[in-house]
Amino acid sequence: MTTLPQSRAIILAVGGTDRNVNVWTRSENLFVRSATLPGHEDWVRALAFRSPSSSDRAGNDDMLVLASGSQDGTIRLWNIELLVKPVPSTHQVNGSSSTDELLDAFEASLADPTEGEEGGRQITLKRHVISVKFQDTGVQQYTITFDALLIGHEAGVTSLSWASQQTNTGNHLPPPTLLSTSTDSSLILWSPSDTIITSSSNSSAAPSIWINRQRFGDVGGQRLGGFVGGIWAHTSQGDEAMAWGWSGGWRRWRSVRADRGNEDEWREVGAISGHRGPVKDLGWSPAGEYLISVGLDQTTRIHGAIPCPSRKVWHELARPQVHGYDLVGVVWLGPWTFASVADEKVVRVFEAPGSFIETVNSLGVGGVVENDRDRPAAASVPPLGLSNKATSDASSLVDSTTRGRRPFDGELAATTLWPEVEKVFGHGYELIATACRATSPQHAVVRVYSAPTYQPFGSPLEGHTLTVTRIAFSPDDKYILTVSRDRTWRAFVKEDNGYVPVAMDKSHARIIWDCTWSSEGDIFATASRDKTVKIWAPNATSDRWPALATLKFKEAATAIAFCSLDDLRRLLAVGLETGEIFIYSGSKSSPDTWDLACVVGRSEDGTLKVMTVQVGVD
Repeated sequence: MTTLPQSRAIILAVGGTDRNVNVWTRSENLFVRSATLPGHEDWVRALAFRSPSSSDRAGNDDMLVLASGSQDGTIRLWNIELLVKPVPSTHQVNGSSSTDELLDAFEASLADPTEGEEGGRQITLKRHVISVKFQDTGVQQYTITFDALLIGHEAGVTSLSWASQQTNTGNHLPPPTLLSTSTDSSLILWSPSDTIITSSSNSSAAPSIWINRQRFGDVGGQRLGGFVGGIWAHTSQGDEAMAWGWSGGWRRWRSVRADRGNEDEWREVGAISGHRGPVKDLGWSPAGEYLISVGLDQTTRIHGAIPCPSRKVWHELARPQVHGYDLVGVVWLGPWTFASVADEKVVRVFEAPGSFIETVNSLGVGGVVENDRDRPAAASVPPLGLSNKATSDASSLVDSTTRGRRPFDGELAATTLWPEVEKVFGHGYELIATACRATSPQHAVVRVYSAPTYQPFGSPLEGHTLTVTRIAFSPDDKYILTVSRDRTWRAFVKEDNGYVPVAMDKSHARIIWDCTWSSEGDIFATASRDKTVKIWAPNATSDRWPALATLKFKEAATAIAFCSLDDLRRLLAVGLETGEIFIYSGSKSSPDTWDLACVVGRSEDGTLKVMTVQVGVD
C-alpha cells in the first residue's frame, strides 16, 4: 500500500489464489476495486511498491512501480503514472480506437486455450485506466501498464523488496534494484540494464530490460524449504541483502565498493541463527566452553564464545545432528562426546569429527585439544537415513576460505554434522532423557547405562507411577534424583551392581517439573506446578530427607539451576511459567536461607522449559 504519484490518494494491491493482482484505490474515503491485473499462472505471493524518489520528481520520471511475485516463479513489473490527456483531433481519436482493438485481438490470441498449458506465459499489453475522485480537485486518472517479466527463479517467489533510493557521494543515484527470494534457496538482485528499448510512445517512461545483477544462495533445488523472505539493510559498512529460511537461520550478503569501476562486490558475512521451534533441553560442556541445545525443530546445535577485539561473542558453531524426529534431551558424556534423545525411542551417541576441531581451533575458542589422526574428518547422512555416517573426505576439513570465520547458516546445515558412534535401546515407550512417557508403574522406570560400554548398569529404577519429567545425577554420581508427574521425587544410591532406592517424598501438591543438584552435592532443589521450589539435603542415615527451605511464587515454577559463585556463596535461578527468572543468593554454610537478588523480565515466548547456569570470568 502506498500513495499515487502527485497525489495523497491511497492505492492498495492485493494478490490471491485467483492468480490476479487486484488494485484498490481510496476514492472519497472508500476503497473501491479499480483494476485487475492478469498474467500470473499461479498464486500471487509477494507484492512491493517502489515510490518515485526525490530525484525522480525533480525530473520527468514521476512513476510508481509495482512488482508482483508468484508461485509460478516469475516476477512482473507494472508502471503506474498520471494520465495526461492531449487535445485530441478526430483522426487521433479514430487511430486510438483502432490501436486498442488491435491490442485486444493480440492479447486474445496469446491467451488462446487451444495452445494448452505449454502455450507460453501470457503477456498483457493492455493499458488499465483507473480513476480517483476528490472533492477539491475532481477526478484524476492514472494508467497501469505492464513493463517487464523477470524470469530466473526455479520455484515460487516468496518475497520482494525494493532498495531505498539513497543518493551516494557525488550525487550519484543508484539504479532501482529489486530483491527477490524463492523456495529454490536463491536470492536475486534485479536492476535495469543500460540498454533502453526505443518507444514511439510519448510516455516519459520508456520500457527497459531488467537483468539479473547478482544471484546468491544455493544451487540445486529446494534444500530445507528455501528462503521464506528477504529484506534490505543499510549499515556503515555497506548495503546488505538478507534472507531467512525454514531452518531458523539468516543469511546475509554485503556490498563493498570496488576500487575500480562502478560495480559493487558482494560477499557473504555471518548472520544470526537459532532454533525455529521450542528448545527442549540444553547443557554445558564439562569445562563450560560450549553450550549444546536440542529442540522440536529436530536439530542439535552447539554454541561457543568466539574472541573479538573487545569481548567474546556467542555464535552457533555446529549443527551436529539434523534428525527426522523431535529431539527432547541431550547430555555431554565427555569434552567431545554427547548423547541425544528423540521421539524415536533411541539414544544416539555422537563424537566430534576433525572438521569441528579444526573450526574451533581456527576461531580461537577455548577448550581445544589436538586433533586425533584417528578421528573421522566429517559426517554425512545417507538418503532416507537417520544415522550420521563418518567420512574420511579430506575436502570436508577447514580450507583457506573458511578458516578464521564461523560457519554460515548454509554450511551449518550441510557440513558440520558429527558422526554417530553408538545407539542405546531399551525403553518401550517414547524416550525423555533416560526415562520415558508412562501411564503405569511398568513403564515409569529409569534405565541406567554405562557410558564406556553403553550397556545397562543394574536393573531399571522403579517406584514412579507416571512419566518421569527430569533426572539429575549428583556431582559425584553417588545419587540419582528423579521427579515425576506423580508429584513425588525419588533418590537412588549407587552400589556395586547398580542404583537402589534410598529416599522419596510427596510434599509437592502438583506435578514436579524440574530438579537439580548444587555443584557441591550437599543440597538439591525441586520445582513444581504448585508454585513452590523446595530445597532438600541428603541424609545418609534416614530415608526421610528434610526440606530446608520453601520458596513460594505467584506462578508455577518450571525450571531451576544452581551456580557456585565462590567458596562462600552460590546462586539459585528459578524459571516460571510466565517466562520470568528469579535469581536468589545464599550462603553455602546456611542452605536454608535464600535472598532474592534480582528478577529477569518475562520472555516473549512464555514458559521456560529448561535452564542451566554457568559462571564465566572475562
